Amino acid sequence: MKQNKLKVIGITGGIASGKSTVVEFLSNNKYSIIDADKIARQVVEIGTVGIREIEKSFGKSIINKDLSLNRKALRNIVFNDKLKLEILNKITHPLIIEEIEKQIQYFRKCDNEKVVFLDCPLLFEMKLQYLTDKVWLVSTTLENQIARIIKRDNVEISEASKIISYQMPLNEKIEKSDIVIENNETKKELLEKIKKILKKEKY
Repeated sequence: MKQNKLKVIGITGGIASGKSTVVEFLSNNKYSIIDADKIARQVVEIGTVGIREIEKSFGKSIINKDLSLNRKALRNIVFNDKLKLEILNKITHPLIIEEIEKQIQYFRKCDNEKVVFLDCPLLFEMKLQYLTDKVWLVSTTLENQIARIIKRDNVEISEASKIISYQMPLNEKIEKSDIVIENNETKKELLEKIKKILKKEKY
């Protein structure tokens, strides 16, 4: 089957950067989205290879009575132990990548698709740049991130800082990105920036 010249644009950003606002805007304007977080949930649903492998590595304590994954229990384990986080990533990341690749191939076969956006918070951490033609990074200041996390999740400043520390430093992400979208102002100003980029890139 003939494949079109699809552009795959990766969208990433640190926690509370405003990436979700950008993705929501694109989706509302009929752009196709591949949602890596959604895929991450799907690959560990009841009965999947993912959840079976996680149970083997972490035990039955992370499985609910209905056989679904107890995400909170698992998060508490890996959040405080980087080695266990690596074990989890080795189980889930290949499954996530396989499904992302399948979805990209699907869109390549659709005649009416010119661009698809890969919404992936861990795009650089998972080294998925090879799947994209360009990467957009939504960035904000550390102060904004901390304030937004505290407000959104009702946590202490130390907890918010710890969450951010687990992510790749912003300066490294900037170096790896093609387009950096600073989100330090209002939602309206952020969306105006997106409109300008879409127009310039002719998407």
